Amino acid sequence: MGASAGGKGKSSDNKGTNTILMAAAAGTGVSGCLLFPVIILILLAGVLVVCAIGFFFWPLVIICSIFGCGGGDGEASVDNDRVSEVFASDGRGVLNEAAVPAGYLEYVKDAGQECDRIGSMIIAAQIQQESQWNDKLVGVNGKKGISQLPPDKFDEFGEDDDDNDDTSALDAGDSIMAQGRYLCSLSGEIETLVASQQVTGDHLDLTLAAYSLGLDAVKKAKGVPAQGGAQSYIYGIRSSFAIYSDAIKLPEGESYPTISPLPTGSVSTPPEGGQ
Repeated sequence: MGASAGGKGKSSDNKGTNTILMAAAAGTGVSGCLLFPVIILILLAGVLVVCAIGFFFWPLVIICSIFGCGGGDGEASVDNDRVSEVFASDGRGVLNEAAVPAGYLEYVKDAGQECDRIGSMIIAAQIQQESQWNDKLVGVNGKKGISQLPPDKFDEFGEDDDDNDDTSALDAGDSIMAQGRYLCSLSGEIETLVASQQVTGDHLDLTLAAYSLGLDAVKKAKGVPAQGGAQSYIYGIRSSFAIYSDAIKLPEGESYPTISPLPTGSVSTPPEGGQ
């Protein structure tokens, strides 16, 4: 995943960086992968770049398109080994606090301490996928807020965590803390199902699939469902671990861009091991 890119505004260098990143993604050891950019330079266009099937490196492509990569003055520093490592991890690594919008940071950190299995990096990456940090988002099926919980689950897990005398999914603090509690509850359910061999697969993947499609869908599939976009949902969250970990460092004084989440249904076949 090369380190040859120019600074901000050098479009020809940036295109070279994108090509290098995509070529590197193809060499990550996942056979038969096809990598394709949907739209390049998404920050300007307002849409995302998808490098799909196998490994997603779209956050890196975006950041390198904006800042360049290589670690020199004015360039982002990318630890290629850490990118792959955190993608395949359990998500409980140290949170890159600089990548989280400041107004939400304390809630993200607190939500990541609700249980041992769900860390703050998972919370942040899932918010990126669910709402792109839009705390007033009104989604489908009655979902609202920054964490997009199903209404019945927010009713169950939501509390007045921001102490404004109102428990609302449109309050970021209430939504993020409810997200943490719900993920922890799902994690416990998944642990029981795996122990009893009712489902198989990676614990985090199963938990995220249950958040996206419901626990019953995971039970019915006896693992991560092949339909409904669960696989691309998981991959989208895992790909954001690169940003919300220590794998990418921006030039001094620069802030992390808000990156559009991967659309569901982008992936048909996961790599071996369910990740």
